[in-house]
Amino acid sequence: MKRREPTMDLIVEKRRMTIPELRLLGGAALRDVPVGFEAYGRLAPARDNAILVCHYFSGTSHAAGRYCAEDAKPGYWDEIIGPGKAVDTEKFFVISVDTLCNLNAFDPNVTTLGPASLNPATGEPYGLRFPAVAIADFVRLQKAVLDALGIGRLHAVMGPSMGGLQTFEWAASFPDRVGRIVPAIAAPNFGGWLIGWLSQWAQPIRLDPAWRGGDYYASGAPKAGLEAALRLITLNAFDADWADHVIGRGLKQGGDPADLAAEPFAIEQALTDAAREKMPLMDANALLYLVRANQTYIPGAGAGARDADDGLSRIICPSLMIHAPGDQVFRAEWVEAAARKIGAETVPLHGPYGHYNGILKIADAAERIRDFLEG
Repeated sequence: MKRREPTMDLIVEKRRMTIPELRLLGGAALRDVPVGFEAYGRLAPARDNAILVCHYFSGTSHAAGRYCAEDAKPGYWDEIIGPGKAVDTEKFFVISVDTLCNLNAFDPNVTTLGPASLNPATGEPYGLRFPAVAIADFVRLQKAVLDALGIGRLHAVMGPSMGGLQTFEWAASFPDRVGRIVPAIAAPNFGGWLIGWLSQWAQPIRLDPAWRGGDYYASGAPKAGLEAALRLITLNAFDADWADHVIGRGLKQGGDPADLAAEPFAIEQALTDAAREKMPLMDANALLYLVRANQTYIPGAGAGARDADDGLSRIICPSLMIHAPGDQVFRAEWVEAAARKIGAETVPLHGPYGHYNGILKIADAAERIRDFLEG
């Protein structure tokens, strides 16, 4: 059958609902939880064509389309989600949900509950008084949204990076509700090396005097710490090929390597520019919560899994694992070991972007994704 060419951009609308109560993995109960989500396509009368897309660490539920025709950028996986694309919204109902403690807490298109939210008991932001969250809690929130929409079994769950971790959690904790999974650039069996890197991502915020133990909402955000954290995350996530060949060793305009008080190199400027572009919408405390949620991750934790091997042993659905061979966040050998454990097919994404190949080069895996979802 000849495949129809993709059409124009989706124009999408952010939707919101309130979940009356959400019980967290750690035992705390959140009440009247606001949550944002997006949906593309139409739910079939049998309600059997839903695909859940889980977002990455610094992402949101804006997985595809544009909020208006003038938007500069579409959703992060727009190359594969939409009419006629690999995740065909003329066949599937695709939904994505903002996580708790979303990093982009100040984005008007994000609805999340986290440390920057007002505590109804005090009228002040929670700060670090907000309970700790786990990846399993993001999945519980997604499940609550799906339950409210009357969606039971999912045709598939998919997502990149932290979204991939949520994908494994779905398959391990709710095997009867998941038809297949497509985790991208994610390994559920990481160890101390990644936990240490995640700690380094958080450390600049804690060292910024403006952080004030998380109580900075009245006095001013720890901007220097957040900027340094985002610079580190960006460099860690990109491959050396990006730094060496896309940016290079050159000086920025006016850069003087003899000035030890300055940052004269183009790569330094690129990291600063990337951080400062994102910072206004982000909450530093939320970054700390997301770091800890990732550090404590165990697939299947929501169903009582003791460790990664236990959790992976609970996954019974077909799995397509997409990875980047040069990934320095979720390393290829971890992905391959997890794939052997669950009998998954692996698809490599090659390119100069390291971990970010899972976003920027995802179109290279489009046909395999299409065949896997429609097979």
